[in-house]
Amino acid sequence: MIKNLIRTVLILFSIIIAGCISADKSNITTDNPEEAFKIAKQSYDKGDYRQAIEDFSFIKIKFSGTSVVDKAQYYLGMSYFNRKEYILAAYEFENLIKNYTLSEFYPLARYYLAMSYYNLSPKYELDQTYTQYAIIEFQNFLILYPTHKFAPDAEKKIKELRNKLAYKDLKTAELYVKLEDYKAALVYYNNILEEYFDTDYADDASYGKIQVLIIKKKYDEASKEIKRFKEKYKSSELYKKVLDLEDKIK
Repeated sequence: MIKNLIRTVLILFSIIIAGCISADKSNITTDNPEEAFKIAKQSYDKGDYRQAIEDFSFIKIKFSGTSVVDKAQYYLGMSYFNRKEYILAAYEFENLIKNYTLSEFYPLARYYLAMSYYNLSPKYELDQTYTQYAIIEFQNFLILYPTHKFAPDAEKKIKELRNKLAYKDLKTAELYVKLEDYKAALVYYNNILEEYFDTDYADDASYGKIQVLIIKKKYDEASKEIKRFKEKYKSSELYKKVLDLEDKIK
């Protein structure tokens, strides 16, 4: 539901932008689509992304159905991306993905769609909808293009974003511990261990869970989690602290 609302907003933005496009703002006077694209690309290559947006948008309208329209669509997205207008960039890349599946720019559009959401991903304390979108789109990119030159970067960014989500859950769990709401804390610790088991904060979650179980006097469960910790996180900086906790409940 949230994603549909955001998409609706993107469409409205696009309509507003498209409504502002006019021949007066574009440098293009030719009726030749290839020449028109060349003019627009010159603005893009010079870093004049505002003019490039005007020109590529004009090309989309005037030369729809020609061989240059997918290129114009891609570079329109990149013009917004380079201006750090990531919501509009995402919308244009999604347009290319939906309408030009055979375009040579399709793989790059998929990557930069993910990058647009990546750049919209906020600090961990805030809503992480865009973070989730970025992870999904990077994963889609990797499924389709596992050997692409941007594949290693996509993998790196998925790890980074999953770490952010895990860290958010960890901080939430720690807050509930301070509030002595141990049931809620365990929910978040368990979520990290189940959903973000491959992140840098899985050992922190396990350690936090052990502490909470001991506070709740659930020593059998704490012992099981200690055993699990010792098997999975032997190189953790928290290993010694876990051993100390184990000694306390023996």
